[in-house]
Amino acid sequence: MSILAKNSEGQSVEIYAIGAEFPSAAAVFEAAQKVRDQGFKWWDVYSSYPIHGMDAAMGLGKSWVSAISLAGAATGLTTAVLLQTIPSVFIYPMIVQGKPYFSLPAFFPIMFELTVLFTAFATVFGMFTVNLLPRLHHPIFNWERFCQKATDDGFFIVIEVADPRYSETDTPKLLESLGASNITLIPRD
Repeated sequence: MSILAKNSEGQSVEIYAIGAEFPSAAAVFEAAQKVRDQGFKWWDVYSSYPIHGMDAAMGLGKSWVSAISLAGAATGLTTAVLLQTIPSVFIYPMIVQGKPYFSLPAFFPIMFELTVLFTAFATVFGMFTVNLLPRLHHPIFNWERFCQKATDDGFFIVIEVADPRYSETDTPKLLESLGASNITLIPRD
């Protein structure tokens, strides 16, 4: 869905989202619950500090990063076991100091290290993927009010126009009824 609007110079610009400012953390928390209840999916809340319970208020589920980390750990452990077992047991079987071909105590340090290494890489790259990073510029930075107050004392809700529930007339009315001020259309670029 693409919505166009005229900027101050009369040029058509593509709209990314509609943003609204709220007076306090409690107000944005209550508004987030109501936006969630309206069925919006492509929206976010911004504040200068974490607001306890906001994940539940927005209806967010558990992150996929932990599953990606578990897959990385399993891959690291499997890699370590195979890298040590194949040469020691199958390619060059040799009894050293009376130990068996497959000696778990001897293999444990490498298994631990590769499990930790693969988990760390999977977690970092999984987090980048889930968060759609790296992203050098986000369209929300085109909103002057957001840039002035987001890191100091601002509380914002931004609803993307790509959301199936977005309406050019109803969404601004909803935000206004929730107590929002400075309701603004945010251009994509």
